[in-house]
Amino acid sequence: MTAVLDAPVCRPARIRALAPVAGADIAVPVAGSAPLPYANLDYAASAPALTAVAEQTATALTEYASVHRGAGYLSQVTTARYEQARETVRAFVGGRADDTVVFTRNTTDSINLAASITPGDVVVLDIEHHANLLPWARTGRARVVSSQPTVDETIAALDAELAASPAALLAVTAASNVTGEVLPIARLAGLAHRHGARILVDGAQLVPHRAVSIASFGIDYLVFSGHKLYAPFGAGVLVGRSDWLDAAEPYLAGGGASAAVGLDQIDWHTGAARHEAGSPNVLGAVSIAAAAESLCAIGFERIGQHEEALVRRLDEGLDGLPHVRRLRIFDDAYDRVGIASFVVDGHTPRQVAEHLSTGHGIGVRDGKFCAHPLLAKLGRPDGAVRASFGVGTGSDDVDRLLAALAELATPDF
Repeated sequence: MTAVLDAPVCRPARIRALAPVAGADIAVPVAGSAPLPYANLDYAASAPALTAVAEQTATALTEYASVHRGAGYLSQVTTARYEQARETVRAFVGGRADDTVVFTRNTTDSINLAASITPGDVVVLDIEHHANLLPWARTGRARVVSSQPTVDETIAALDAELAASPAALLAVTAASNVTGEVLPIARLAGLAHRHGARILVDGAQLVPHRAVSIASFGIDYLVFSGHKLYAPFGAGVLVGRSDWLDAAEPYLAGGGASAAVGLDQIDWHTGAARHEAGSPNVLGAVSIAAAAESLCAIGFERIGQHEEALVRRLDEGLDGLPHVRRLRIFDDAYDRVGIASFVVDGHTPRQVAEHLSTGHGIGVRDGKFCAHPLLAKLGRPDGAVRASFGVGTGSDDVDRLLAALAELATPDF
């Protein structure tokens, strides 16, 4: 008899990480087995530092001194490094030559700074991260627009709100930290400008994944965090038009923001110094600049292709599990960064996250993701599970997640 050979099994090609990240070789304890390499699928909360960034930050630490306040050699070196970081960031996000680049603590801090300088009403969507809701709500000048089932309908709702009454600013998140869905920022900028408003973009979840150009997109203010951008904690950025920044009261009162001080009179600086009182986080600024350079060296076209392949693999795997349901905001969103949130029938988000961690060495986020109104709107007031990834992620991480989730459907789990 002629042997009948089994048909070959077509397996998806393995996808390797694009760049080394700090901690990639860490093994974590797993119940009932030897430690496993940690599968970090929590990049949307805090991306691990790129190895190149960690190395540059360590080098800067050996030549570290006060900035703007000393004639000594190390003070001069540190000041130059800090100011060069400002220019590197401006170039990285395609800033205009006259834009001000202010270093802050994080995206939340940057938006609070923006709230302190905005001279009028602010229009926001109800699907925002708390960082882009609470600062505006505290001013008492926030006008919240309900998102609609599609992006087009949502933009129409924003158009109607801006047309109904003048506003100073439209504040939007570029990519959702819950679903990863990306809004058309250039289109929204044009909408805001047609109604005489400016636009602030929360780029925390977009800037690590896509090339952004303030000038080309028509963005007036862009904010983001270092710890989402493969840099260590503790630094963020606000980049944008200088007139509101120069006209507002300093964000913090203190040394560095003041040009001259008397007991009865204070003259404040203009420019970035006006809002950077006190000794700045030099290492944070340097690390953000190093991350920007590293991502540009990798190339955003490669980053996008890598991410698209992983998103497709993850979506297909999740959709193949009948007990898993993915979350989405819009029916017509055509672009998404490496974020997927989901729920598992019969299990709370915390139970799922603990199963992934203790049983498989996988790190994800569970809860409401600092987006309580959005989770409630999506019918998940108790939260969900979020998997997110970046340049340090490979297909092995995604496959391990899918295999672990498949176990949750077994009767004896």
